Order: sequence, then C-alpha cells, then structure tokens
Amino acid sequence: MFRKFSRIIPYLLTGLMFIGHSVLYAQQQMRYPRPEFETDYTYPEYQYIYQRSPVWEYIDVAVLIAALTLTSWLVLKKRWRQGIVWVSLFSLAYFGFYRQGCICAVGSVQNVSLALFNSDYSMPLVALLFFLLPLGFALFSGRVFCAGVCPLGAIQELTAFRQVKVNPKVEAVLGSIPFVYLGLAVLFSATGSQFIICRYDPFVGIFRLGAPYTMVIFGSLLLITGIFVNRPYCRYLCPYGVLLNIFSRFSYRHLSITPAECINCRRCEPSCPYGAINVSDKAGENELTVKPSTVRLLYPFLIIFIALSLGLIAYNTAPLLAGVNKNVMLAREIRLEKETGIKAESEAALAFRESATPEEELFAEELIVIKRFRAGAPLVGIFLGLSLGIGFYRRMTRLPRTEYEPDRGRCISCGKCFRYCPVKPN
Repeated sequence: MFRKFSRIIPYLLTGLMFIGHSVLYAQQQMRYPRPEFETDYTYPEYQYIYQRSPVWEYIDVAVLIAALTLTSWLVLKKRWRQGIVWVSLFSLAYFGFYRQGCICAVGSVQNVSLALFNSDYSMPLVALLFFLLPLGFALFSGRVFCAGVCPLGAIQELTAFRQVKVNPKVEAVLGSIPFVYLGLAVLFSATGSQFIICRYDPFVGIFRLGAPYTMVIFGSLLLITGIFVNRPYCRYLCPYGVLLNIFSRFSYRHLSITPAECINCRRCEPSCPYGAINVSDKAGENELTVKPSTVRLLYPFLIIFIALSLGLIAYNTAPLLAGVNKNVMLAREIRLEKETGIKAESEAALAFRESATPEEELFAEELIVIKRFRAGAPLVGIFLGLSLGIGFYRRMTRLPRTEYEPDRGRCISCGKCFRYCPVKPN
C-alpha cells in the first residue's frame, strides 16, 4: 500500500505547486492590476499570402501565346471582328479579373529596365516572356496584343459606345505623352526609384476590386471619356504601346482594310476611331505634295538638333527628377531640417533617426542616385527628341499611296474597318 501511495506523491506535489503558483499569481495581479488603455486602434487580422505554384505561371504564358496566336489568325486570315471581341472578353476575364492585372506586359517594361541597369536584380523569366512575346508577335502580325489580348484595352472597349474623331493636331500632341511616360518609367525603374506604371495604373485597382480612391476616380474618368474617345489610355498614356508602335511598323504581315485590291470607294474613311487609316492619293481631294529636295535634306539636321537639345535639358533637370527617389527625398528633408532647425516629422525621417545611420552616408547615397539620373536623363531626352523629330518628318514627307491602308504603327488591329469594305476575297 505504501508503494502505491509513493507512486502518486510526485503527482500530488506537482498539483500543489501548480495551485500555489496560481494563487500567488492572482494575488500579484490584484496588487498590481494590468493597466487598461482605451484607444480607437483595432488590431488587424492576419493575412496569409497565397503562393501560386510555378506551374501556373507557365500556364499564364501558354494562355498568352494561345491568345496572341488566335488573335493573329482572326486578324490576318479569318478577318472576323466578332471573334476578336470574344478573345478580348476572355483576356479581360482571365488576365484582368482572374489574374488581377498582374503580371502584365505593360508593367514588365520596368522589370526589364531594372534588370538591365542593376546587376543585383534577377528578373523572373515569366516577366521577361510577357515583355518579349507581344513584341515578337508585333514583328510578325502587328499589334494583335492590343486588339484582343491586353485587358487594359478590353475594359475600355466595353464603354466605347460612340465614336468621335479627334482633331489630327490634337491627336499628334496627345500622342507624344506615351513617349514621355515611357522615358520616365524606364529612367525611374533603372535608377531603382519607382515603378510609376504600376503605381499609377488606373485599371489594376478595378481588377483587384480595391484601389486608392484617387486611382478609382482616374480610371472611372478614363472609362467615361472612352464612351466618346475610344481607348484614351491606349492612345494617350500606354508606354508599352510605344514599343508596339515601333515594332509593328516593321511587321512581316499586317491587317489590311480590304481583302483584295482597293477600289478607293472611301467607305472605310469613317470606320477607324483612332485615325489610323492612311488615305489614298486617288481619293480625289488628296494630292501628294512633294517637298523640295533641299528642304528635305535639312530635316535630319533638325531632328539631331531637337534630340541634342532635349538631351541637354534633361541633363540639367536630372537633380529635380531624382527627387522621386526615396533616399534623395529623405536626404533633402534631413538637410532642410539642419538648415532651418524645423524638425522633420515624416515616417522616413523618424525611422532614419532611430536607425542611427550617419548623415554622411545618406548624403553620399543621394549623390550616387543623382549621378545615375545625370547619366540616364540625357538618353531619355535624346530618345524623346528622335521620336518627336521622326514623327514630324513622317507627317511632312511621305511616299505616294494608291489605296487606303492602315498606319502600321498606330493601328491596333481591332478589325472595325472590315465590315465597311465592300470588296470580297478572291
């Protein structure tokens, strides 16, 4: 019996120690009660990030290739506008709402520029493929990505109820904005400053059903504008459209307005809401004016002058452009604090003080970033100058045209002109 009792003694002692500890803890809590703070703060719920399998990323690439191939066939071979619309609706549902606008070819421009100028950044293969595949198809069949694959263009097509043509001069001015946007996006991403394309994308917030109210307003205004001016983002903002514009001009095959020989009936003139149809010289009122050869010889020098001038302006404005970099902003905030004696209250300044990082290190980082901007900004200026100069040259001089044909750079291969042509395939 004593042996049985000795077996349970350790358990009894453990239980008594636990009870005693609980009593002492309760007495301490009564003597020193836990402070209660009344605030409006609510603790956030835990958010678990869903990690997609790499297999699904390559499924996205396969869907992209399939959509580009199908759209190319519908544009070049089938000439079926309704089929292009169905593909664009699928792309809106898949790449837009299901994939929530990411990854997209438009934003991949920044990944490519960051990878080219920063050896520390490893670009995902999927992002590279999304950047290269639409450009490769543009070299073969024109801007079929814009026609039926891009979700940003598809969502604008849903509101394109009316068709209002924009004045050609206004179109030319607004059409230069994407070149500026592309140059700044490449410069900011190459210097590791910002991804402005993703930050100011007006439709990704809609695809993800949540965005800052400013971007919601911006996206809504674009969709409302798109009721009358078709695809305003694609025409006047999209930076990736600049690259597609350039590549499509050298396309092996391209959309044609007529399936056979053009009879110059002029029925297709009002069909394109983007002003991307080049009018035939046989239309009656359009006579080709050839500039004197001596004047045309001056155009290359004018283009070079514009490019160098914009490159010089961009070089001088590099310190101002560098202000978008967070380290440069912080350095200037700390310097202003030292000069004026007014304490900086931003979150970045408070974190900098707590980190005990020497100010000299921050100011040295600022100079490095400004040096990068001084190296890259002139290239952006030269690119803009060449783009504007060549565009001006193309408007002033051109080859004679015997039929109506699409402008290979501006035409988005939407196929709206198909039903206006009375010519039947041979």
